[in-house]
Amino acid sequence: MTPFEQTVHHYLTHLYGPRAGEVQRRIGQHLANFRTASTASPPANTAGHDAPTWSEKDQWVICYGDSILDEGTPPLAVLDTFLQSYLGDAISGVHVLPFFPWSSDDGFSVIHYREVNSELGEWAHIQTLASHYDLMADLVLNHVSRESLWFVDYLTGSLPGRDYFIEVDPDTDVSQVTRPRSSPLLVPISTRRGTRHVWATFSEDQIDLNFENPDVLLEFVGILLFYLQQGVRIIRLDAVAFLWKRLGTSCIHLPETHTVVRLLRAIVDEIAPGTLLITETNVPHAENISYFGLERLAKGAPDEAHMVYQFALPPLLLHTLTRGEATTIQTWLNSLPVLPEQCTYLNFTASHDGIGVRPLEGLLPDHERDALLELMHRFGGFVSMRSNPDGSDTPYEINITWFEAMCGTRRGPDPWQIARFLCSQAIMLSLQGIPALYIHTLTGTLNDVEGVERSGRLRSINRRRWQLDELALLLESPSTPTHDVFHALHRLLVQRRQEPCFHPNAPQRVIETPPELLAIERGPLRNGRRLLALYNVTDVKFDLAHAGDALNQALTQYHWQPLDPLTAHHEETLPPYAVRWLAAEA
Repeated sequence: MTPFEQTVHHYLTHLYGPRAGEVQRRIGQHLANFRTASTASPPANTAGHDAPTWSEKDQWVICYGDSILDEGTPPLAVLDTFLQSYLGDAISGVHVLPFFPWSSDDGFSVIHYREVNSELGEWAHIQTLASHYDLMADLVLNHVSRESLWFVDYLTGSLPGRDYFIEVDPDTDVSQVTRPRSSPLLVPISTRRGTRHVWATFSEDQIDLNFENPDVLLEFVGILLFYLQQGVRIIRLDAVAFLWKRLGTSCIHLPETHTVVRLLRAIVDEIAPGTLLITETNVPHAENISYFGLERLAKGAPDEAHMVYQFALPPLLLHTLTRGEATTIQTWLNSLPVLPEQCTYLNFTASHDGIGVRPLEGLLPDHERDALLELMHRFGGFVSMRSNPDGSDTPYEINITWFEAMCGTRRGPDPWQIARFLCSQAIMLSLQGIPALYIHTLTGTLNDVEGVERSGRLRSINRRRWQLDELALLLESPSTPTHDVFHALHRLLVQRRQEPCFHPNAPQRVIETPPELLAIERGPLRNGRRLLALYNVTDVKFDLAHAGDALNQALTQYHWQPLDPLTAHHEETLPPYAVRWLAAEA
């Protein structure tokens, strides 16, 4: 066996015991077919890439395939035109949220994994996007729509889907299972064999798949390789933490789940070097970063995800900028482990989902979390709940647009919304990792309360669909917040991609300062260059004379030159929510 084959066999033995050899043979057939197809037409994502590869030029946008509409044109084509026209090379990648036929959850209840939703376009549009930008696509592997052909097979007792799902006696004690929702875990289903109860972590329309059946794993290996053939470069493993189930446990982060991630990592590193694997695990911070596999560093390179979402960042930034204190986020940043070169974070403030509050566990006292939730209610947001083993409900996520979340402080709305908003984005952009901006962050979108009323889903508050002509008018009208926000962010993105100290692997250090100020140093690089990012996180001016010995020493030790285009640089005071990026050579 080659080293790769030995690694795969080891993982499959953990998952399937004596069946490992047969499963490996079938995976080998998938890989051989992929190599044969790739010889004739190499996948776009593998061209010129080593594994992994990223730089300061990596800046991504998150959006739905129909986030921007223009009558008569497929939405995926509209999206491509918009990105090229308004952002160009200021971004390097785009995460198009599930673009497959779906039945609920705005795409995350997939009916068919190998088709593009005809209302969005076709595979040619996806391939065109992938030719212009690094494309991220979702591998929704925990569950499937009950309208899928696999589930129809289950209902009728037909292969292959007959054994793809998890039946549980309704009298079984499932109270230990960690829940991200408050809906029932077990859903009654009428089948040809009578009523059966199946596992459904997220909703009655999203039926969990049974990965104890190796046929399910093989299906997703094939789907993964198919996406790579279409030009996808970044694979997002949706809701992967819940993948493997074992009664009597929490059914989250089980060892087998980590082994599946390791297996997929091994496959993409072998078959398509340069492909990035990112895990979506909206859980407390220590659990989240476990998907790097850092505990195995002593035995070699980390072997799970190349990237994890920095889920603690959005709620901590909300707390920082509405509370006017940076001490909490400083403590958290100082606690982050030094990552090997093969791993990095995906930094973001908002996404298609809400702002998770579980990542605050252990980082923010409950009374501070509750005060933040109450403030978001005052700013027009909602709070989604999840069920606990004792039957109680606790907050799971805040549903609000990021722009609306920035409209004030604990004292209420104020005139500093845009400045506070831009400060939040500048902080995110300056941290170690790759930044991703949700389309509605770029456009400073307001809460879509009508969308919530139409859909009945709280997450719709942050999933507005723009009409292209309406959005273009706002972007070109200097008197609108959309114009001001978008063009300021565009300037920051352009500036950031030109600064080598923003390379995802460049060292990061938090400089001790008073709580009103956040100071982050990036670098030094091998040539001695370093960057200093200063942020006033309050609504009052800050006098740098009171910045403390550590920052004053840094300010006087080097000859700093200003970078960022948002503020003046030579005053001794920082205005409310001021952003100051400074760079110095050795």
